[in-house]
Amino acid sequence: MAREASDSRRKVVARNRKARHEFQILETFEAGIELKGPEVKSLRAGNVSFQDAHARVQRGELWLHSVHISPYEQANRSNVDPVRARRLLLHRHEIRRLVGKIKEKGLTIVPLEIYFARGYAKVNLALARGKKLYDKREDLKRSQQDLEARRAIQSR
Repeated sequence: MAREASDSRRKVVARNRKARHEFQILETFEAGIELKGPEVKSLRAGNVSFQDAHARVQRGELWLHSVHISPYEQANRSNVDPVRARRLLLHRHEIRRLVGKIKEKGLTIVPLEIYFARGYAKVNLALARGKKLYDKREDLKRSQQDLEARRAIQSR
């Protein structure tokens, strides 16, 4: 079973705020990211975007696609493509288990956040199912009701 990302000594660099709105999160797990030198510096500066980011299994390896890590200003020639696919570091048995779950209809792997734990860049991934429009509306309605209930309790 994949290790949960619960280390208290981690520095969150970026969160994918849309993921919890667009997807129903079924399970989370942690993976390392294979990065080039300037990408690490840019990541530490917080220059990352999750627009349409997802992970895919290709030839027995897990790859992170569509995560934009901006080029580091001071590393002019050694910069790489900002949206290149980046390999995620997981044990082989964890990848096999994910492949079995992804084959279920409608499941995908989305990144929730990128952070540094003990000096290593990590990504918190989620096995997720896309929400329908009515599910999103229901969630918004429920959060509004919770907010109103909390305000009513505080005003008393």
